[in-house]
Amino acid sequence: MKQIFDAIVVGAGPAGCACSFTMAKAGLKTLLVERGKFPGAKNMWGGVFYGPTLNQLFPSFWQEAPVERYIKRHRLSLLTKDASLSAEFTAKKFGKVPYNGFSLFRAKFDRWFAAKAEQAGAILASGLQADDLLWDGNRVAGIKAGGDELPSSAVIACDGVNSFLSEKAGLRDKLSPRDMKQGVKEVIHLPRNLIELRFNLSGEEGIAWEFIGSFTRGIPGGAFIYTNKESLSIGVVVQLSTLAENKIEANDLLEEFKQHSEVATYLAGGKLLEYSAHLIPVAGSAMMPALYTDGFLVAGDAAAFTLTTGLTLEGANFAIASGLAAAETVIRSKQIGDFSQKSLSYYPELLKKSFVLKDLKTFKKAPHFLENPRIYSLYPEIACDLAEKIFTNDGKPRRKIWKLLRKSMERKISFWQVFRDLKKIKKAL
Repeated sequence: MKQIFDAIVVGAGPAGCACSFTMAKAGLKTLLVERGKFPGAKNMWGGVFYGPTLNQLFPSFWQEAPVERYIKRHRLSLLTKDASLSAEFTAKKFGKVPYNGFSLFRAKFDRWFAAKAEQAGAILASGLQADDLLWDGNRVAGIKAGGDELPSSAVIACDGVNSFLSEKAGLRDKLSPRDMKQGVKEVIHLPRNLIELRFNLSGEEGIAWEFIGSFTRGIPGGAFIYTNKESLSIGVVVQLSTLAENKIEANDLLEEFKQHSEVATYLAGGKLLEYSAHLIPVAGSAMMPALYTDGFLVAGDAAAFTLTTGLTLEGANFAIASGLAAAETVIRSKQIGDFSQKSLSYYPELLKKSFVLKDLKTFKKAPHFLENPRIYSLYPEIACDLAEKIFTNDGKPRRKIWKLLRKSMERKISFWQVFRDLKKIKKAL
């Protein structure tokens, strides 16, 4: 007779590992299914990982987890083809983890996290593809994987933005390219001492550096550089639909970004270690699927739990929080012996109490605003042109900054249009 699991979690990313760990620790028979050869093998990481939620599970986790550097400084740069304008922020607080975030590699981090779930009692099945759902009438009753049927009381889909299982469960329609961005990333090796010299870092300090400007050719999106111990994570994230419309490859934009004079100096002498690409859900609540049905829950990227504000692109912390909420819901259902849709409706109630749905609601207008092409071309051009005028001494009498700004904007955009964009920023952010 086949073993019936209390829960099967599909996807061993942050959401799936947090969910599996919590349920296994509570004594539930938990199976964690991962299609990659190992957890993290299929995952791209190109962002800052924030740790408060994980810290609830593993206090001071950074002392044992394979993090690279803690983010001491945040920098934003506007680029034109031949100029750049940057702003940087740091604070004493940022030297105290976990407030500031970390750079890390998912291939290492996910394996560590999955091992924690195994230690708690979960069974990890790597290299196993969930092909379909098992049904008992209208209730999800397990999965089909590797030619086997694996029954369970609940299935939690943590299988990423292209969640095949959520579609099978009838909780979402086909995704629109407008709702997603494509991220392409390279990891470039540089000696540790060279990284610290070029980026003015010491010890375990790191920098998160974001860019917007001419290199995206007006396509909504941006670029990033994150420092690791002995490498840099560098990439671009751009709107998928506009890429297709303009017949542009994201990798071409990455190459253009790398060749910019502001960027190339930091990469000089580096050796390419790996390349990866990934789809990111960025439309927030507008693309969120139904989160549950009889015997089935959706968490992490599969539920579009990614916060996009233009200044931040945060997903892992949301994934962990949603994984915990899904686990608590299944544990409660196990206690009362009811895995029906009514019982699993406890899941969104938990999400509403946490930051997950609150943050997505607060910034629900941001994704639409960030489609404005002026953000990525015109405004960086005006800002850099104004800065050039301010900091250039040509031997002539100086003009007031207001007049210089009018000159930079001349025949490009009206003050009325700028005012309208500012009003949209206020509503979005």
